[in-house]
Amino acid sequence: MAHTMQLETLRRIVQEVDASPSLHEALDVMVNQVAQAMDVDVCSIYLLDDRNHRYVLMASHGLNPEAVGHVSLHTNEGLVGLVGQREEIVNLENASQHERFLYLPETGEEIYHSFLGVPVMYRRKVMGVMVTQNQESHHFSEAAESFLVTLCAQLSGAIAHAHVVGNIDVFRKPSNTQSYQTFQGVAGADGIALGRAVILYPAADLSAIPDREAENISEELALLAQAVSFVRQDIKNLDAKMQDSLMSEERALFSVFLRMLDDNALPAEINALIRDGHWAQGAVRRVIEKHVNLFAQMQDDYLRERVSDLKDLGRRILTYLQTDDSGHKEITEDTILIGEEISTAALVEMPIDNIAAIVTTEGAANSHMVIVARALGIPTVVGVTELPLSSLDDAEMIVDAYQGRVFIHPPRRLRAKYKEIKKDEDQIAKDLKQYETKDAITPDGFAIPLYVNTGLMIDVVRGVQRGAKGVGLYRSEIPFMLRERFPGEEEQRAIYRQQLSHFANKPVIMRTLDIGADKDLPYFSIEEENSALGWRGIRFTLDHPEIFSSQIRAMLKASTGLNNLHILLPMISSVSEVEEVLYLLDRDLEAVQEEVQVKITRPKIGIMIEVPSVLLQIDEFAKLVDFFSVGSNDLIQYLLAVDRNNPRVANVYSHFHPAIIRALVRLVEDCHHHGKPVGICGEMAGDPLTAILLMAMGFDTLSMSSSNILRVRKAICYTPLADAKDLLQQALMLNNPLMIKSLLEHYFRTHGLADMVKSSRAVTV
Repeated sequence: MAHTMQLETLRRIVQEVDASPSLHEALDVMVNQVAQAMDVDVCSIYLLDDRNHRYVLMASHGLNPEAVGHVSLHTNEGLVGLVGQREEIVNLENASQHERFLYLPETGEEIYHSFLGVPVMYRRKVMGVMVTQNQESHHFSEAAESFLVTLCAQLSGAIAHAHVVGNIDVFRKPSNTQSYQTFQGVAGADGIALGRAVILYPAADLSAIPDREAENISEELALLAQAVSFVRQDIKNLDAKMQDSLMSEERALFSVFLRMLDDNALPAEINALIRDGHWAQGAVRRVIEKHVNLFAQMQDDYLRERVSDLKDLGRRILTYLQTDDSGHKEITEDTILIGEEISTAALVEMPIDNIAAIVTTEGAANSHMVIVARALGIPTVVGVTELPLSSLDDAEMIVDAYQGRVFIHPPRRLRAKYKEIKKDEDQIAKDLKQYETKDAITPDGFAIPLYVNTGLMIDVVRGVQRGAKGVGLYRSEIPFMLRERFPGEEEQRAIYRQQLSHFANKPVIMRTLDIGADKDLPYFSIEEENSALGWRGIRFTLDHPEIFSSQIRAMLKASTGLNNLHILLPMISSVSEVEEVLYLLDRDLEAVQEEVQVKITRPKIGIMIEVPSVLLQIDEFAKLVDFFSVGSNDLIQYLLAVDRNNPRVANVYSHFHPAIIRALVRLVEDCHHHGKPVGICGEMAGDPLTAILLMAMGFDTLSMSSSNILRVRKAICYTPLADAKDLLQQALMLNNPLMIKSLLEHYFRTHGLADMVKSSRAVTV
């Protein structure tokens, strides 16, 4: 098969499968198209039924049709089982002569000799096996192998989307009943929640619109008629506006749009769906998607190119439908907020007390939104890529954010189990309240200050309530993210004064504006191919000294009379950056003192240790700054070369990694050698397991979300420093993150801290 032919065939097969209304029809399309493209006698797909440990024949071209859905093999049986076990291609000239060949008379495959089996893999998991067979004995060519491997890689996501891990409903014919499903994501903010789903979707995003029943069909029909009328007028206006700029042929698209908006065209189909009980926005999405799929399959290039025009038309109608509608159901008690991606700004605008949990299809465990959710104590699971958002509106859900699992339409037995766990969780939280008035002092008398990370006022209130000894990280970007423009100097001063006043006589470490990567401003989006390594943190603010100086001046004015301000610089990678900041700081300090006619104490200056290059230059930095603070989230990301916002590599990102433990031990030694205090303010500090190791390393302060302070304090109160140092020495001898974690979990379980180990509250289903 020629290379260009292969690409075109692959593209066509993928498009046809994507356009199929169900998994069962998609698999039928797949086997028939592959058999035709490869000119083989048989093409079959076996899907793995995890729960029963069997490969089920789900579709076939060439085998006995009655065998489909009925024939299955155990995972250690037959050549299909061999492909799955090896997780690699099996290419045989005479399959029946192989020791693993299993004769299945129901299939009628005894006449086929050559065999090519390819595993369908999704994120290291075998989802199934695709098999091609021929009557004549021969080895399939390398080109045939490559074609099937490429096709399986392309289609594995579609299969995984329907073949939800742990759910066997995929092996039954589709029905209209609500079926129990489980989905796996990445654990973000710990906790358990039971509630009902409310979908948060961006305006004018067709793909994100959920299916929903119309509350008032007449009203929905009227809304659609009005929206279509507005869009027609918009298109006529565009046509008139472009009359002198475009030739009539180039303006023909406007006429096409108007024809599509004729009452007997798209609006008629949308109206029919509304009369069947769909709300207008969902009806628009369904009709546009149907036509997009039809156009995408057409051989005519011109018609295929009309797909983007169709989508544009759908978005235009949707925009008007959403003008007078928030598009979202009311956030009532026990709401589980779900969406593709939920921004920090969108989250904090919600009635926080009503949100039981958050689930997103994108994002990762240490994205900015998750960090804020963690501070608010909202269980969060991210990166649930297979979650079918549009069909989950108002669905009953359970979120297990310890395991990163989401259960849709859970059975009564499972609900009862998780209600019991939630009851235990509430009791643990109640028991932890006694630690609000205690200091973090080990049984052998060692005390370590616990600070709080803040950004919202709720962090401050909870931090004070839970006895935080100061603020280890004030995220100054949050007030910037909640506005529609850069806040002015006086606005900032009032916000910073509030933070500093609540912790009067205690240190407040304020990080200068840290945007970029996963922290976008709604009015200043930074588009980059690799934002994690891009224009962020101090790199942005030094390029905008007017923004930086405005913030520094506001901080200095806010500190007047309190003298508890410390300034922390993010994303430092070179000495010259610190030197430039110190010049600007001294200049601004002098100017502010002249302006307010008050002596202001020069704040202590520190740098965040996030970029690995800083680890090798502590000697030089120690001459310039007063303290160091580890931002473990980013330091781990850069040391392990793992994008912490990418769910595909979430399993590689671990603060138990030996390289992280060893790097931090050396760092503390280097900082203390120069007499400089060093704290840590990343999420690593808020995990009781690693907090014990950090204490043993000699960190001067640990700073964490307010939701973690009591858990960490209890762990310290139970763990002698001598034990912690012994655990650290054992951890330094291990070379596997899971072994280090297991070591710490074993200690906790055997020393009265089992309730601090996440997995002890996980459910196996």
